[in-house]
Parts: sequence; structure tokens; C-alpha cells
Amino acid sequence: MAADARNLTGAPEAVTEGALGRGGTSAGSSPAGSAPARGTPERDAPARSAPQGSALAGPGAAGRHHTAAPRRTSGSAPSHAGGRPRANGGPAPQARDGHGPAFAAPARVPLPDASGPREATTRLIAHGCWYPSADPAGAEVAFICDRGGVPQLWVGPVDGDAPRLLDDGPDPVREVSWSPDGRWIAYTTAPGGGEQKRVLCVRPDGSDRHIMAGAEPGSSAHLGCWAHDGSAVAVTVAVPTEPAPETTAEPALVGAGLGRAADRLSEHGHGPMGEAVLLDAVRLDTAPHADHGLALPSAPTEREPGIPSPHTTVETLTTDTLGDRHAAPAAGFGDGLSAYLVDPDGVTAPVLLATEQDAATLRVCDLSRDGTLALLRRGPRGRREAVVLRITDRVTTCVTPVADGDPWIGAFSPGADTLWLRSDAYREFAVLLAAELDPEGQPRGWSVGASRDDSDLELLRCAHDGSAAVLAWNVRGTSEVEIFDVAPTGATRATDASPGASRATAGTTEPPPERTRPVLELPHEVVTRIADAGPGRLLLALSGSQRRPGIWWLPGGVTMARTPWSSADEDAVPPGRPPVRPVHRRLTARDGVPLNGWYYRAPGRNPGEPAPCVIYLHGGPEDQERPVLEPLYHEILGRGVDVFAPDVRGSSGYGRSFVDSDLGEGRFAAIEDVADCAAHAVLSGSADPSRLAVMGRSYGGYLTFASLVWHPELFRTGVAVCGMSDFATFFQGTEPWIAQSAAHKYGHPERDRELLRRLSPMSRIDALRAPLLAVHGEHDTNVPPGESEQFVRAARERGLNAEVLTLRDEGHDFLRADNRRLFRRAAADWLERHLTG
Repeated sequence: MAADARNLTGAPEAVTEGALGRGGTSAGSSPAGSAPARGTPERDAPARSAPQGSALAGPGAAGRHHTAAPRRTSGSAPSHAGGRPRANGGPAPQARDGHGPAFAAPARVPLPDASGPREATTRLIAHGCWYPSADPAGAEVAFICDRGGVPQLWVGPVDGDAPRLLDDGPDPVREVSWSPDGRWIAYTTAPGGGEQKRVLCVRPDGSDRHIMAGAEPGSSAHLGCWAHDGSAVAVTVAVPTEPAPETTAEPALVGAGLGRAADRLSEHGHGPMGEAVLLDAVRLDTAPHADHGLALPSAPTEREPGIPSPHTTVETLTTDTLGDRHAAPAAGFGDGLSAYLVDPDGVTAPVLLATEQDAATLRVCDLSRDGTLALLRRGPRGRREAVVLRITDRVTTCVTPVADGDPWIGAFSPGADTLWLRSDAYREFAVLLAAELDPEGQPRGWSVGASRDDSDLELLRCAHDGSAAVLAWNVRGTSEVEIFDVAPTGATRATDASPGASRATAGTTEPPPERTRPVLELPHEVVTRIADAGPGRLLLALSGSQRRPGIWWLPGGVTMARTPWSSADEDAVPPGRPPVRPVHRRLTARDGVPLNGWYYRAPGRNPGEPAPCVIYLHGGPEDQERPVLEPLYHEILGRGVDVFAPDVRGSSGYGRSFVDSDLGEGRFAAIEDVADCAAHAVLSGSADPSRLAVMGRSYGGYLTFASLVWHPELFRTGVAVCGMSDFATFFQGTEPWIAQSAAHKYGHPERDRELLRRLSPMSRIDALRAPLLAVHGEHDTNVPPGESEQFVRAARERGLNAEVLTLRDEGHDFLRADNRRLFRRAAADWLERHLTG
């Protein structure tokens, strides 16, 4: 976990060929020489029949158990040279009937036993706890905690102070899910701190730990939902695919309208249980939330009978109606993704649910209780879709746009007669959307269960018994939580939803009154996750400006209690340095667009005294600045430097129009927003105009590079963290799924080559005047380290002070405590030296 600062000289690194994220070598890591874990069959043993009625029963299980893939030495990490590690070439394996290719079926890899009491070698007093998942009784909670210096898997009683460590490995844990039957805990890790993921499973006592998916070289795996009986867990496996030859075949329909279910599988046919189903590739030439002639939120009137109700209808669009303004890449741009149901006991072989070629994401979010329907989330950011798949005959019964953000987009009711979704389809803000389903899984009608005029539904959690849904609303950066009482079937039924109309105009009844219980009083400003903890009980992961991230539970009523193993409030920051509560700021950009942000004032400074100030820019671009405890900010504030963290255009939380306002040429206006935010800080009397800096991470790192060359007279210095400096090299080296999303957001690397050149900071490097510190994780494959290195190298060639800090064993996110500490101190030292020295 060492880190180094590199002075870069010499020739730039070679860039791999291809414009769409291709090239590189395969790499992965898994323990060497491990023996089969207790209670598991030998890896080459033939598969046995699944219990009748389980999620794995039926003809879908493959004929034999898969053997473990070749393994490399434990602790090795993927190389970043040339971008993401790649699997060797060659066609993907075909499904049994050839309907579509299956990518890297999960292989079970036993790991050393982790049973017995375990303790972190290093215990941090000021630690964070997040991502809770409770056992069926709600007595114990599995969660992620960094009290050992790296995010790891822990389990503890909800009301007792005796947590135990289940996995003390060096790989950061990203997600956790306890099985509904209580026998297993599934979780994901990031080997070497990089961007590839693995899905593992372990017993609650630490025994029988094994890799379920992602051990194969060059692959990555993502965790889905559990079958409701606990017999299987959904896993998506991603394997890089080679570019496919261009085709002139007629593209598929873009989505199914609300009120209309489109058959998306006619080209590939329908196979029996267990055959690969290749979901039709969706050509996403414009945002699925774009107008296309629809009136955005306005109810139909007598004068305008053709305008659909925003509550219930969405036009079904064909590619003939779509333009090429923001066309997404065609085949060959993404990974091959296959979604499987995997038996954690290793008794039956994985069952293939669905496959997509050249896809950005594919996650199984829910399975109906009877095992007949699956809810999948797919598509790049800004283009997310919910797909309902009828498992028995592999027919897609519904496709509709859903909101970005939390990947757990919705759930079926216990009887699978209602589908609840968090969707912003054809409206500014995400709402709770309900589809009444017929016995075949087809939507009968749509209605809005809950909505707010100026707030996004950010998190949705349906109770296991189907009686209620917990809703978290994003209200200008803070969270409000309420309980939504689910009405009996048909209470919010749409009165019409004609599947044959190209523009459906279904009616709807308004939701019954008083279905939403009072807003819960939260001890933190922001909710990051909601989990069911048994009948009438909830778990909330909270984060706020005065406290470390922690887990709270609601045993009954509306009074919340902090779990004993979460950090105490007094441990939030070092002694003698109280947390700074930010002040919300509003301003107007030069073209009249309203902007928002949070201003942190350095302690001990007089209110009217202009101070050195850093403009901090978040990533995304669709992220949002939230009032949560950020140790980096407090490190900077401790050096006497203010922090202003704005949401420039392109940020989420202010409606879809604001998110999309930076598309294409709008990116130049986002760069001007940074200058306008700096001007606001100065004109408000808070900031000293001669001591301004700019800093940001990921997309914010790009904006930092851009601000320094677009406004060289404005900023005295900058700190760019994991930022893009040249879109041409970024697209060549990034992850394929990142490239697919980025092409919509920034421009296509081939069709919009000239626009991307003008938007690239490297194209204006001669304008750079300020000293610069660039920081990058060595295993970052989202934004390869070469993006920082080439900008710093060019700055040094022009005689400027520029440095790179490379953090070892880190990817795009810095997850290890010692690296995070080094980063904070290095950044604060740099800003202090150039702003106050």
C-alpha cells in the first residue's frame, strides 16, 4: 500500500490501438494453492439436481459443474498500461441452441476458512460503516466497515457491541447481501483495489468462503438479487468482447412505452429454461427522457387530446423517429454481459438468465416469488432501462426507462401482480411508478404512487411482506424519508393502457390520500441505503456533515437508534477540530442558469475577511455535492483555506433538463460555470480573488484541467484527481462500459472527433500558467493514469511546476486508509503552499 510521487520525463506511454476502449492483456487475482472449503463438492464433480421448487430447478441448469479457472498468485493486481485488462481473443462460447453467446459462466473457487473470532489488525477510532444487509430475523447485520484501514466485510448484532470480521483480505469490499434463508452472505470485492470485481459467498460464521464469479482472468462480476427462497443468487459476469462487424440489420425498438409491452426477442427466438437469451441491443440515439413530441409534465386537455398524461403514458419510439444528435456507439463498444442464477452451495451448475453483447450494465434486481419473472436493469448512465423477463419462455414483457443513481431500481409485489419502479421516464424528477401486471407479466396499466414537484426519488426499498415501501427523496442535496403504504391490488390501476397504440393515452386515477406516513426525523443529512430488518424494522445507512457514515435502525415507531459499532459523534474528526457545517449557496451563471453549492468556512476566520479558497468539483458529471463529512475538506480547512463545492450544470438533483444541459457543446458552458462559481465566492466577500484554486476528482479532475487552461488568469494553482486530459486517449484506454456512457455524455470518439478535440484540455496546454498537482490510482481503468501523466509531462516541458502522485493498490476510488491519508495531506500541503505561502 505504498505510494510514490513521480517526476515524469521522457516519451509518453504508447496508447493501444482502437478508439473504443480496446487492447491490453488479461489479468486477475485469486488465492493460489487453496483447497476446497468445508462442505463443498469437489470442483470437477458432476452437478446434482436442484431441490424441486428452488430457483435452480428445471432444465436450465447446465449438464455439469464448471471447473475453476486458472489462478494467479494472491495479491497481484491488474496493470493499467493500455487501459483495462483484456481476455484473449476468440469468439464467446455459444449457448446450447446458438441463440446467443454466454460469457464466462461462473466458476466456484474455494478460499481459506474464515470461521472463528477475527479482529482487524489496525482499528481506526474514526471509522465508517455502510451498506447494511440484515439476516431474516433482523437480529444481525452484515455491513462494510473500514475500521481495519480498508473496507471489509463485518457482521454484528443490531443492538450489541460485538461485531466480527468475516473477511480480512486486502481487497476492498463494495457490496453485501444476506440471503433470505439466512444461510449465506454474498459480497463483492475489488482485487488489488482496481475496477474489476468478484462476487464471493461466506457462511455467517465465516466458514465455506468461496469465489462465486469473477475469478476468471479478464472477467469481472457484479452482484444481483437473491431468489426469495435463498436457493440462488443472481450474478452478472462481464468479459471483454471483440468488436463485431457492422450490420445493416434493422435495429430494435427503443423501449416499450408505458402502457405497451414490446416483444424484444423475436430476432433471436425463444428457448427453453436455461438457454441463452440475447436481449436485443438498443440503439439509443437520443435520451429516452427526451421530448420527442411529448409534453413534459402536463396533463392532457380537451384542446390537446394527443398529448399523453405524464402519469401513465410514454410514446413507443422506433428508430425512424430518432435523430443522430447524441447517438450512442454501436456494437463493439462494450463488454459481453451474462446474468446467471448461481447456487451458493455449489450443488447445481449456474443457470443462464440473459446475455447482452457490447453492453454497459446488466443487473438482476428482483425475482418474483414464484420464479417466473425477473427484473433487470440495463444500459449506460443516462440511458437506464428496466426490463421484465418472463423466465419460463424468455419473453421480454416490458421495457421502460428508469432513473440513474442507485442500481436497485424496484421490485415485484409478493404476488407479482404489481411492479414498483423508481423512474424519471418523460419527467424532470424520479417518481414511484407502479405497473399492474397480468398473469403473463404484461403491464395492464401504469400509475404514479408517489411524486414530488422538485425532488428526485433517490432510494426505493419494498418491504419483504409487500405491505409498504420506504422512499428516500433528494431535497436539494439532503434526504427525506417516508413510508408509503402499498394499496391493495387495483387501487391505483390505470383505466386504460392500449398496447397497440403508437402513442398511448392511458388514463389514471390519483393515488389514494394518506398513503404516505410522516417523514422520519433523521440524525444525518443523507441516506445512502435502506435495508429491511424484519417485520416493522428498518436499517438506514446515513452520512452527514457532523458524523462519520454509520448504520441506524428503526426498531419501531419513528425513533432511530445508532448501532453500537458505528462511530460515535465525537470521533468524527481529530480532537480540537470540530466539524464544519456547510452553508448552502445559490447563484446564477452568466447565461441565467441557476446553480447551487455548499460553502465551508475555515474555522477561526472573521466572517467579513476574504480567505484563500479552493473550488472543489465533484465527478460524474451526474454526481451531486451533498452535505456529508468529507475528511479531505476538513484537512484543507485546517490549513486556513475555504472550500466551495458547487453543482455545475450536468449535476443530478435538479431535474433531468439540468443533467442534460452539458451535453455536446454544452460542456463549454459547464467550464464557464466553474469561473462563475469562483466569481460568486469572491463577490460574496468570502474568497480572496488573488488566492483561488481549483480542484476536482474524476470528471471534476477534467474540469480542473479545463479551468486551468480556459481561465489561466483566475486560479493560482490546481489539484486534478483521476481526471481526463484528452478525450482521444481517454476513449482508447477506458473501460468499454465507461466509453459507452461517455460517448453519449461527451461525444462519440469518431463522429464527434473535432468537438472532443476542442473540449480536451491538452488542446489548450499552451495556455497553462499555474502549478499543478495530479493524483491518480495506479490501477485506475476508468480514467487511466496516462491522462494525468501526459498533462503533467506537457506542463513540465513548458517549464511549469507540475507533479504526479500515484497511489499504489488503488483504482478510480481511493479505498485504503493510509492512501487516503497520504492523498489528503499531499493535496492540503500543495494548496497551503501555493495559496498561503
